[in-house]
Amino acid sequence: MSQPLPLKVDQIIEDSDMFRTYVFKHNLRAKPGQFVMVWLPGVDEVPMSIGWQDADGFEVGIAKAGDCTTAIFEQIKPGDRLGIRGPYGTAFSLKEEYKKIIVIGGGYGTPPLLSLSQKAIEKGVEVIAILGARNEKYLVYEEKFKKLGCKTLVSTDDGSKGHKGYSTDVLEQVLNEEAADCVYTCGPEKMMVKVAEMAQVKGMDCEVSLERYMKCGFGICGQCCMDNTGIRICKDGPVLRGESALAHPEFGKYTRTASGIVKEI
Repeated sequence: MSQPLPLKVDQIIEDSDMFRTYVFKHNLRAKPGQFVMVWLPGVDEVPMSIGWQDADGFEVGIAKAGDCTTAIFEQIKPGDRLGIRGPYGTAFSLKEEYKKIIVIGGGYGTPPLLSLSQKAIEKGVEVIAILGARNEKYLVYEEKFKKLGCKTLVSTDDGSKGHKGYSTDVLEQVLNEEAADCVYTCGPEKMMVKVAEMAQVKGMDCEVSLERYMKCGFGICGQCCMDNTGIRICKDGPVLRGESALAHPEFGKYTRTASGIVKEI
């Protein structure tokens, strides 16, 4: 879909002061891990991950993090419309032989892992969900993962809920106690680097979901290309295999701004 579809916001869920879930009644037919471009006329258009979805509708989790998302927070109410383009990008793979998977989300990067877990549970795959954040108020969708039937483990940097420390500490403990077929992750890149490295050591499959500055969403503008291969995160990603992501010199180290200037992570 190359032109925005004006969709009515059916409901807005106030998850926290800085994070809301926008509910749309539209069968998007997206695959877990894909994204949409969300357009607020007169302001900007930004890529957003898709969380929960079914034939009746889909949800997009939006963090208040920039000019466009701040304007959405301030201007959009239930019944208003947002422009939606997509779905775009690659999806998480869920191989037929998988019996147990681990998803590990960091803060506001968690939403795409919810739709993946939803699909996995539907297929009878056991899901261990590890959710991490700086503190309790930044945790995303804990109750939704539990309601799905996922074994849900929580970590916070300050110890306000669950394990005090990093989510990768919890992953290490889980991997030492039980086997899984694949680990999927989305969140801060330094966290995802560690997850991919841990999976590599264990010899298990791993997929990561990356975020880069995007304008077109379908591989034309080149804003989201990664050094040194030039792969386009909007088209060849956002989901990459762990070993592929680790091969890129910028993964976990830097991104680029809208003008192409290097920005350290």
